[in-house]
Amino acid sequence: MTLIRTDWTREEIADLFDLPFAELLFRAATVHREFHPPEQVQLCTLLSIKTGGCPEDCGYCSQSVKADSGVEATKLMDVRAVLQSAAQAKDAGSQRFCMGAAWRNPKDRDMPAIVEIVKGVRAMGLETCMTLGMLTPKQADMLKEAGLDYYNHNVDTGPEYYERVISTRKYQDRLDTLQNVRDAGINVCSGGIVGMGETREDRVGFVHTLATLERHPESVPVNALVPVKGTVLGDMLADTPLAKIDDIEFVRTVAVARIAMPMSMVRLSAGRESMSEATQALCFLAGANSIFTGDTLLTAPNAGDDSDSALFAKLGLTPLVQEEPMRATGRSCKRTSETMEPAE
Repeated sequence: MTLIRTDWTREEIADLFDLPFAELLFRAATVHREFHPPEQVQLCTLLSIKTGGCPEDCGYCSQSVKADSGVEATKLMDVRAVLQSAAQAKDAGSQRFCMGAAWRNPKDRDMPAIVEIVKGVRAMGLETCMTLGMLTPKQADMLKEAGLDYYNHNVDTGPEYYERVISTRKYQDRLDTLQNVRDAGINVCSGGIVGMGETREDRVGFVHTLATLERHPESVPVNALVPVKGTVLGDMLADTPLAKIDDIEFVRTVAVARIAMPMSMVRLSAGRESMSEATQALCFLAGANSIFTGDTLLTAPNAGDDSDSALFAKLGLTPLVQEEPMRATGRSCKRTSETMEPAE
């Protein structure tokens, strides 16, 4: 029985990364099968409900006002328009509806509409997730009261590399928001982006940060950087293409995340549209069990439903049999050695 641990050391995480590839995948697949049905993948849809104009300077983001990416700023979408998109996503088979707004943090005047959106989407029977930037404890409580299931706030990378990517907020700011979300009783969704020019040691720090939280995030999205012209990192990688992470190292990152956080949904997120079917298959073998569907992720391209259906058929994968969203007040991941019952 695999232990659910939150006392991982960086050395232990680094040792996992250093395992022979076949051994690493075997261990990750074994852990995955203990806690999750290996042939099922959760289908999620991501909608940008407020695009562009963000004052942050995240080097990867086309929605930053610092980027020369051609993305125009928009206002918050009308509630009815968001609910229409959610209904279409449900009809297409999605189980979780994720909504992102390009804000540093929501203003109090934005919260009534956000609350109405959460209530409306949840009434459709979809899991709800939002990413709105940093949250105050009061705002987190309002989202909890509205019925929000998950809040996404990525740590992005390891703490040592963070300041090379973003200067307008601190790493601790991200951790503080995660704590506000957890304290409100909302499930946490937090992951990051690989392929930003970071080293493996930075990827070790990224996984270590999440795996040593008091409770592991219920969802861990792993993104491969989609280089966008006009962003700092997009332009950097255009000049130094060797900085891009290779497919095997990306799969290693997924596998280590699965081993370190056995119960989390590990989501294969941005960058999937440029991955081969073989690379995606290795990611599923390594423990990824959630994807974003559709043609677009916020402002970046995505694989598309037809491509996903064909790949699922080849691999014998099926959509996750949906259950009630796991409540944040349920299972815990204590610092002491604790065994958890495997998924049936």
